[in-house]
Amino acid sequence: MGKVVKVSGPLVVATGLSDANMSDVVRVGPQRLIGEILTMNGDAASIQVYEETSGLGPGAEVVTTGYPMSVELGPGMIENIYDGIQRPLEEIMKKVGGNNLPRGVEVPPIDPEKLWEFTPVAKAGDKVEGGDVIGTVPETPVVLHKIMVPPYLKGTLKSVTPAGSYNVKTVVAVLTREDGTDVEITMSQRWPVRVGRPYKRKYPPVRPLSTGQRIVDTCFPVAKGGTAAIPGPFGSGKTVMQHAVAKWSDVDIVIYIGCGERGNEMTDVLREFPELIDPRTGESLMKRTVLIANTSDMPVAAREASIYTGITIAEYFRDMGYDVAVIADSTSRWAEALREMSGRLEEMPGEEGYPAYLASRLAQFYERAGSVSCLGSDDRRGSLTAVGAVSPPGGDLSEPVSQGTMRIVKVFWALDAQLAYKRHFPAINWLNSYSLYLDSLKPWFDENLGPEFMANREQAMSLLQSEASLNEIVQLVGKDSLSPNDQLTLESARMVREDFLQQNSFMDVDSYSSYDRQAQLLAMILNYDKLCRAAIAKGAPTMELFGIPARERIGRAKSVPVEQYQQEYADIRVQMEREIDEVVEKAGDTL
Repeated sequence: MGKVVKVSGPLVVATGLSDANMSDVVRVGPQRLIGEILTMNGDAASIQVYEETSGLGPGAEVVTTGYPMSVELGPGMIENIYDGIQRPLEEIMKKVGGNNLPRGVEVPPIDPEKLWEFTPVAKAGDKVEGGDVIGTVPETPVVLHKIMVPPYLKGTLKSVTPAGSYNVKTVVAVLTREDGTDVEITMSQRWPVRVGRPYKRKYPPVRPLSTGQRIVDTCFPVAKGGTAAIPGPFGSGKTVMQHAVAKWSDVDIVIYIGCGERGNEMTDVLREFPELIDPRTGESLMKRTVLIANTSDMPVAAREASIYTGITIAEYFRDMGYDVAVIADSTSRWAEALREMSGRLEEMPGEEGYPAYLASRLAQFYERAGSVSCLGSDDRRGSLTAVGAVSPPGGDLSEPVSQGTMRIVKVFWALDAQLAYKRHFPAINWLNSYSLYLDSLKPWFDENLGPEFMANREQAMSLLQSEASLNEIVQLVGKDSLSPNDQLTLESARMVREDFLQQNSFMDVDSYSSYDRQAQLLAMILNYDKLCRAAIAKGAPTMELFGIPARERIGRAKSVPVEQYQQEYADIRVQMEREIDEVVEKAGDTL
């Protein structure tokens, strides 16, 4: 037991802790505030306290638990809302009868009394190792929770509890190790948040994460098991973009971390997600979601832990063989918490006051993503995709958090305030964004969408690049001075921008777009460009080509109901070819 000698905001210095270790969780003061040891100097420890420290003074007792900062993993996490250190906010609200989070409150992360329907899949006498599944629990209608042998355990099952209703503390199996000792296995297990969960092997990501957002899926795709960053200034739509990825991406589990975000934004998430219907399962999105709410008015130190809490929970579901997405909003707020704690520890500051280890901490987070072969004797593959928002002050991408993130992630969706002001959403700038997964995903696209999909993507990006160059000329000499082909380039690029890249999240039919629909819509726009170029070569006037009725139908094509788009797109293609031929014939007659 130690004594507090100094309190500086969330940093507390205590002496008399010679029996404690780095990263141990401690309880501070009469209210038993939760803290974590950051540094040790003799028997003096610097402690990061995850709760408000007002009223705490020298002489208060500090007790070490002897365990590192850990999360409890088991049935009951899905649909739950936690704070940054895995305290269930709804249960705390029921316990204290108010909306404010009191200090020192202790509520178990998973309800220890709730009964779950356990079905064994292993039997006594089976040889098992870490990661093997011994039973299943239907946690929600869409998530089958697999009860696994904790990592690093190996032996023979001495007994397995028969099927029935049990709580998470019930012993469901007894494992006899190779040295003859017995270990009891319950439905829950604990894992330190700063240590990545082990796996057999990491594979290169080769399948795309379908988000339903055309500019993402077609132009800048992210792979399942990949990493992506969404940087952008205030008001450019980072949070809305992350909401869209969380809602529509084809993953089994979503872990949404609101790290230092505004309370009203987290409120929107909490209200929307239960009402939104998952297009793949027909159930509420919350049936596959875990929310971690650590708003900007909560203690700053808990922000630093929230990122690790979220990704550890994600790794646990990945180990079951699920595809998991971690949405972190935003890593800039997390970095600000690092900077504040580093300043209070009186460490040597790095660039812009951030600690010198900022880049390595960012890497520790993003490197826990990946497509892996899970532990266990059976062949299970799981993936963890990490998508982090970056909020650079004033939209300056040269600041340390943006630069550190860009060196690590392979997909960069650069949001543009100018596009947002023009009401072009998603406001992703197609000239500044990039994806380094295109080569590894090309075989999947070729097999599932045909080789023309990637060729069309290249052509569309080329049109947008050409438009940027031509716009500079237009500002000098005007649009009418351009050649007919250049005028067509501007018109085709405008169609790609407005009729393909732009999406309306308030329209159900346009808020999500399947890969097949994206491929057909882009092919139709580029086919219009191809037919018009051929017509211009035969002397057809550009303004008549731009004014055909089919051109207007292409503009409305993205709002066609899902069950009708195949027939509608086929009709537009036929009409477009007929009307362009008529313009060519008319031009020939005139000549």
